[in-house]
Formats: sequence, structure tokens, C-alpha cells
Amino acid sequence: MKPTLLYAMRILSSALPAFCLHLRIKKENMSEALKSLNFIEHIVEEDLRNGFPKEKLRFRFPPEPNGYLHIGHASSICLNFGLGLRYGAPVNLRFDDTNPAKEEQEYVDAIKEDVEWLGYKWDTECFASDYFQQLYDWAVELIKMGKAYVDSQTSEEIAVQKGTPTEAGTPSPFRNRSIEDNQQLFQGMKEGKFKEGEHVLRAKVDMASSNMLMRDPIMYRILYRAHHRTNTDWCIYPMYDWTHGESDYIEQVSHSLCTLEFAMHRELYDWFLDQVVDKDLVRPKQREFARRNFSHTVVSKRKLLQLVEQGFVKGWDDPRMPTISGLRRRGYTPESIRNFADTIGIAKRDNVVDVSLLEFHVREHLNKIAPRVMGVLNPLKVVLTNYPEGEEEWLEAENNPEDEAAGYRQLPFSRELYIEQEDFKEEANRKFFRLKLGGEVRLKNGYIIKADSCTKDTDGNIIEVQCTYDPKSKSGSGSEESLRKVKGTLHWVSAKHALSAEVRLYDRLFTDETPDAHKDKNFLDFINPDSLQIISAFVEPSLADAKIGDRFQFQRMGYFNLDPDSKSEKLVFNRTVGLRDTWAKIQEKN
Repeated sequence: MKPTLLYAMRILSSALPAFCLHLRIKKENMSEALKSLNFIEHIVEEDLRNGFPKEKLRFRFPPEPNGYLHIGHASSICLNFGLGLRYGAPVNLRFDDTNPAKEEQEYVDAIKEDVEWLGYKWDTECFASDYFQQLYDWAVELIKMGKAYVDSQTSEEIAVQKGTPTEAGTPSPFRNRSIEDNQQLFQGMKEGKFKEGEHVLRAKVDMASSNMLMRDPIMYRILYRAHHRTNTDWCIYPMYDWTHGESDYIEQVSHSLCTLEFAMHRELYDWFLDQVVDKDLVRPKQREFARRNFSHTVVSKRKLLQLVEQGFVKGWDDPRMPTISGLRRRGYTPESIRNFADTIGIAKRDNVVDVSLLEFHVREHLNKIAPRVMGVLNPLKVVLTNYPEGEEEWLEAENNPEDEAAGYRQLPFSRELYIEQEDFKEEANRKFFRLKLGGEVRLKNGYIIKADSCTKDTDGNIIEVQCTYDPKSKSGSGSEESLRKVKGTLHWVSAKHALSAEVRLYDRLFTDETPDAHKDKNFLDFINPDSLQIISAFVEPSLADAKIGDRFQFQRMGYFNLDPDSKSEKLVFNRTVGLRDTWAKIQEKN
């Protein structure tokens, strides 16, 4: 063998292991990247590999404006707009407004606010009502093709002749009306010549289909209600199944993502598209993902409306509601909701997500961004008997140890303070590291104090604690006394400077984990009577400058935000979530 060839083979053999390792790592990285995709993204990736042009990708979020969006909708919003961000594709916000009996402009405005608050921007704002004329024209074409007819049966008669899941349906006696009669009757329906329920337009599909939705589905019904956009221009309104796919097609949506209850509708979705689609245009593809249910709440719009109308809550944005507006008012952040949606991901089966996971994410985010302040929720007066009367001083306090840029603020300190009632006991065992007679604690950012005596009312309730403070123990002073270790540190506010505040303590709205899963009970039977407690508290004076919606950590007490009910003379705070990480404990138990 020639020397040059031998040398080349040696070089190749020495490089081969490294090259193979490189290929293996590359393959593993590609495999991991694919594993990180959810199944919807796998569908999109497969379509792209099969030649679908990336520039024609388009998604949509299609709420019906018949109520406020809830946390379940947030997952769908994050899915559709997340796909848009991932693929650089436009996402439409389309309102499926085909039922004027339940839809209102108020809900349209609320939905837009929610989507924007979550941090997403839509490409085009659309309404199904934009397409009423086109949908009508297509329906007329179906009549001309003999694929739609006017049925004059009652809704009860139609339900009977549709059959059962195990028995085929029977044809309507009006199924073979002439095309001319159908055209005339449908025109009359449009012109308001008939009463509600007197006629409907049905697609002529297959009365023997195993899928009952294919048994001549209703396309139009007569409804004399003013529409929030078209007013009384129309008195016939298209059904959702007819509107859904055709609206997607008009907008050239590439992937129409629905929850699992629409899986059986996919066959009809495709049948309707077959009647109008142009092979040169994008044909939408419907795919389904699992709806997310959440513990200790309900997400049915109908049931949420019951809670509002029957006064169990104070509106759609009540902080106990699972609505996005309720979570916003309670102090949740859009980042925490997006992180939560990313964590639970997209599934193929319905399941119940523990609401503690959502609380974990809001707690995790607020810990990073919320300024630390002091608020006393159950005040007990403390008098520092050796502190000079009439004097005050200002102490330096860190705003957020998680954020160096948050800086510091000044806290007033005086002879009379408030601490929490539960932070003092006359007598206590060694495991009680708060204030007790003869014991010492440090006041956060302040001094070490010692409890000497206490005063009680006629019922034996402690109403005041007399203490002495160590004037050389000021936090951060660097003195030997300031470095002295004591086991307890308490939050407090200066009585002279404290601001009165109303604090609303929110808990789970339902006592049961799945309140609407009981066949023998109404979900309202599980309403938690203690889901809201309103208390009077004192907070530090820096909060006088707080703006509506501002979020804070009340040290040792939890996360709170300023409610829209606040006035300059009366601050109102909502408890967003406590400090305890209950979700971590659930995981540990599991």
C-alpha cells in the first residue's frame, strides 16, 4: 500500500470516532428538540415537511362573545398565539357571534382586553357576522345543488327522526322538496315571513350515518333578536357547525384548533368545506386538544353566569372567579399565567389540573417583581416604654432582595407600633420564636425589643404589650448589639404613621375539588362560605402612592394588590396568594 494512502487511512480512522460522536450528538439533539414539541406542533411540523408553505401558516383564537374568558381559555390563547410566535405566522382574533340571544359588545371588549393583557397581538380582528352574506350565498348554492333543504318540522320532531346512536335516522318528510320550493322558502325565512321555529334549513348529508352530527344538520334557524353588530339586518342566523369551517376558510386559517368536544364535528367540518373549497386556496385542517379543568372551581360559562346572576360573586371580575379578568383583579400576572399554560402543556385527554400549580407560578413570579412592604392584618399595639415620647426616626428598608435595582425606601419608626396579634403570647414553649413575656425579637429593619408586660380588656383579651427596645441594636448600624442573634423577626408598622386599609382575604370558591362532577348534587352546594373575609388592617405609609393594580409582598403575610375599589382615603387590598408553596408539598406527597 502506498505511504500516502496509508497515511490518509490512519487520519480517517482516527477522526471516525469523533465524527460518529458528532453525528450521534446531532441526532440526539434533533430527537430532544422533537420531543419538546407538543402534539399540535408535531402536526404543523409534519405538514411543513410534506410541502405546506410556511408563509401560508395562519392560526386563530375564536371565542364566542357570550361571557368572560376564563383560565381554560388562557391555555387556548397561549397555544394559538404561541404557535404564531413560534412560526412567525399571523393569528386572527375571531368572534364567533352567531347567537344574538347571548352575545353582547361588553363581552367582545372584555375578551380583547384579556388577550392584550396576556401579552398577545392579533393580526386581524374578525367576526363571523362579517361573513353572514357569504354564508347565506353559499347556502343558496347548496340548495341549488340539492344538498340543502328547508325543513318544516318542529325541533321535537327533528330530534325524534334523527334516530339514536345505535339506530339510523329516518328522512324528514320535507327532505325531497323541490329546489324551487326550498329557494322560495329560504328567501322567505330571510325576509322575516315566518315565525321562529316554523322552518329551518338543513344540509342533506346522510340520515344513516353512524355520526349523528351528519344526519342532516341544521344550518340556519329563524331568530328575531337584534345582533350586537348587525342589529336587525338579519332574522336568520347560521349554526356554529356551518359557520366554523367556512369562516376558517374565508380567513385562510391553516390549522383550526378546537377542544375535544369538537372531535365528532370534524367530519361535518370537512363535509361543509368540500362544498365550497377551491383547490388553489388553503384548506383549513381541524385538530383537537383536551380541555383543561381546574380543581376547586368551574369553567362552564353557563355556571359562571349563574354565580354572577345569583349573587354568589360580585361580578365576572370577582377575584374568586377563574375568569382572566378575575385573576387580573386578584393580582395575578400575565407572565405567571403564560408560564402555567406552558407547564401544563397540551394534552389529548381531559384532566383536572390542581389550582395550586397556578398559585405556584404566580407566587414564583411575584417573588421576583413585587416590592416588600409591611402590613399588619390583625393589629396589636406595642408601646416601647423607653423610647422618647413624641420622637420618630426613619429606617432604611430594602424593597426587594431578589431585585438589586429595586432600591431602598424609608420607614418611619416611633414609640407606638402595631404587630400581629398571633405574634405575641404571654407564655409559650421553646418552639415559639415570636414575642412572649420576657422574650426578645427583632423588628424587621429596626431594633431588638423585649416584652415586659401586657394589658387586657375586661374579657381577658390582650390589647397592648409594653416593651423596651435596645437603642444600640438598630439593624445595619454595625454595632455589636446590632449583630446579636435573636430567633424571631417580626413585621410591624408605626401606629402614628400607619394607613388604614381594607384587606380582602380570598380563598377557594368551592370546598370540593370537583364541584360540578357530582350527579346527585348541584355544584352550588359546594360554595365555600368563607371564600371572602374582609378585615381592617394597617399598612406602612409608602403605600399611599400605590396605583390601582400595583402588587406587593406584605412581609410574612403573602402577596397583595391594590383593588380598583380603592380611594385615596381608603385603600383596598386583595390577597393574591399566600407565601406557602402548597404545590411543592403536593408534589412531595405524590
